[in-house]
Amino acid sequence: MQDAWKRRPAGHGTGYLIPNRVKKDAMVKIALDPAMYHATMSVAGELRKAADLGYEYLELSPRADWFFWHRYPKADDAMIAEASQAVKETGVRISSLVPVFGWSAPDEQERQAQVRNWKRLLEIADGLECPVIMTELSGDPNQPLKSEHAFYHSMEELIPVFERYDLRLNIEAHPYDFAERNDDAVQIVRGLNRPWINYCFCIPHAFHLSDGAGDMRAMIAYAGAKLGHVHVADCYNHRANVGNRYIVNPPGVDARVHQHNEIGNGDIDWDETFAALRDVSFDGIAAVCVFGWEEDADAIHRRMLERVTAELARPAREPR
Repeated sequence: MQDAWKRRPAGHGTGYLIPNRVKKDAMVKIALDPAMYHATMSVAGELRKAADLGYEYLELSPRADWFFWHRYPKADDAMIAEASQAVKETGVRISSLVPVFGWSAPDEQERQAQVRNWKRLLEIADGLECPVIMTELSGDPNQPLKSEHAFYHSMEELIPVFERYDLRLNIEAHPYDFAERNDDAVQIVRGLNRPWINYCFCIPHAFHLSDGAGDMRAMIAYAGAKLGHVHVADCYNHRANVGNRYIVNPPGVDARVHQHNEIGNGDIDWDETFAALRDVSFDGIAAVCVFGWEEDADAIHRRMLERVTAELARPAREPR
């Protein structure tokens, strides 16, 4: 696989210098999200597991001993060194980190605390020579305008820090973020007007991103050239069958329900999804992120890798 990442010139610190777009002939980077191993393995152990399963990349999602939802990161230099040694031993690279910090908090004191969390996280990414951060818009869906203001305020403070470390940023709209629809989220990302900030299309959130429509091709096409990252897992449509796929009590509770299942265990149209990704010449990170099936984790991850590799190594359809 061609290495689309190159190191910084001597004298410019550690880490990778990231081009604005991966070269046209570069391969999609298929990464393992090791969430199902967090409870039993260190990050070094997860890198070894990824190698055993056949993955070349690992996308590190929140875990309490490294960085956790909305809390100050806890990883120290010794932990970074241990993980870096495992990278060298296995050849599996950390493609991306997935922090979730409340940088869009309408409360200013909280927003400032979350920006502080972000700054430490970016130091950790640089120490790991990890080139990409994938994160969520966060914020409050009941205060969308205040949250959007807070988001752009935080980005004004953080853009220089990302640029100092030569890091790329991909952002998704997660269920219960201040923006929860695909097109709105793409517009928010576009508004930052930076070639190294792009959109993550999270496939298991597709029915929340479309209010149940599940129009995969339209959402992927709308992101277009801003699509830098996809999360790959299946889910059921919470709007299907008059909403009775999920029964949440009390009725009308302000919550969002979805799954991260293996391909085939849900309502996603996978032929359409993979075809749409090929048609936009997707060449970013495709992270396999199945959660909640620890009893069969290894087999699921092997099957997912086989399917994603088969689908995203195929060329787009020839133009008519």
